[in-house]
Amino acid sequence: MASSTAERADEEACRVALLDASVKEEWQVVAQHNHHGGEGEGGNKQQLWARVWEESRKLWDIVAPAIFSRVVTYSMNVITQAFAGHLGDLELAAISIANTVVVGFNFGLMLGMASALETLCGQAFGAKKFHMMGVYMQRSWIVLFLCAVLLLPMYFFAEEVLLLTGQSPELSAMAGRVSVWFIPLHFSFAFLFPLQRFLQCQMKNFANAAASAVALAVHVFVSWLFVSRFQFGLAGIALTLNFSWWVTGAMLFAYVSCGGCPDTWHGFSLEAFAGMWEFVKLSSASGVMLCLENWYYRILVLLTGNLKDAAIAVDALSICMTINGWEMMIPLAFFAGTGVRVANELGAGNGKGARFATIVSSITSLVIGLFFWVLIMGLHDKFALIFTSSSVVLDAVDNLSVLLAFTILLNSIQPVLSGVAVGSGWQSMVAYVNIGSYYLIGIPLGILLGWLFNLGVLGIWAGMIGGTAVQTLILAIMTVRCDWEKEAMIASTRMDKLSEVR
Repeated sequence: MASSTAERADEEACRVALLDASVKEEWQVVAQHNHHGGEGEGGNKQQLWARVWEESRKLWDIVAPAIFSRVVTYSMNVITQAFAGHLGDLELAAISIANTVVVGFNFGLMLGMASALETLCGQAFGAKKFHMMGVYMQRSWIVLFLCAVLLLPMYFFAEEVLLLTGQSPELSAMAGRVSVWFIPLHFSFAFLFPLQRFLQCQMKNFANAAASAVALAVHVFVSWLFVSRFQFGLAGIALTLNFSWWVTGAMLFAYVSCGGCPDTWHGFSLEAFAGMWEFVKLSSASGVMLCLENWYYRILVLLTGNLKDAAIAVDALSICMTINGWEMMIPLAFFAGTGVRVANELGAGNGKGARFATIVSSITSLVIGLFFWVLIMGLHDKFALIFTSSSVVLDAVDNLSVLLAFTILLNSIQPVLSGVAVGSGWQSMVAYVNIGSYYLIGIPLGILLGWLFNLGVLGIWAGMIGGTAVQTLILAIMTVRCDWEKEAMIASTRMDKLSEVR
């Protein structure tokens, strides 16, 4: 009796599912008829351009402020190093190593973990589950704070780590002290990154841009006050960077909590402690995925430093990496914009909209990349004059300019595809792709070309570009073959699962 009742229930469920599918299909046919009916080819072209224009507007609402915010953040580090350089060569080296190696390592991991919010908040915004966005941000605060605590030994034992990498005892000791002074900066990442992504996912990037602009002005003034006026030395430099980052976080939190996000922020909630395991898994996958990318080209400088007569090569490579770093702010902004747009459309159950957002973002970023590729190729023997007048270094940069141009071109599309992965929640899969492409293909190939074939920095860099090319190809295949309607269903299931109160 019970089995027959269960069978009838299953049959009824199947009929309901078929009816729902039938109704959905009929509505799609009607919508397509209304959308295309009675219009010729010219009308279809007008509709396509209207869709491209609308999608581009939504994309640039995120990308433009994101570019500004990233350039400002990059500039704050440049200003910090400029003030350190006026204290002495050793002080500049200590700040650079502490900021690039120790803080940079943790920055990449925590930034990646915070990008889980781009998946969850972006999809929740698309699904109109606005109240969950504030809960997700609080979960991210908890996870990132615990991660920040676990990473603290890197700051306390930075001197020993740097000695193991072959740095001089004097430099290692000073960089170790500076690293400890950067601990407040380290904890600001756990607070600020979730705030930035929370606002970004609801198209409030103007708040991020405004806070960054104010923080830059504060940073310049406080750096002058503490270093030039009060002569606080290295401690003053570290204090100014700590202060400026926390000022940014305080301004954004004030905006959120004082009425800037009435639909998505309803105050602190115990619900943030529910469903933590699923959140931790996605955050960890995001952290691994992005930190592997963040560390990749840092290894290029490390490998180059181990070449014979590496001084000129390192100087030339540093100039190229600086140019690449500035230009990279644009693709990274497209990474953010693509992730949000794809997540929004998937959260709304619009798989075709997510696919269209991917196409528009990819083409736009590629066009910008082609522009900079042409610029570098055309000015291959001149752009290094911004940094040096040494004819030896200029020649070395000229020899590397082709690799720089192709790195910029590849980086115009690779972050967009990574943004698609974040928006879709593919972080775990892409983490494996990054390990294989970067660390099993790119770096070994670079070492092979650099040392075995005696191509030096050209060989190392060419090999690592090969790793990036493999990763970009794999991500492109994943994106082209993606079943977007299935991804929309997965996003809906994820929203329901993570919205449950346990």
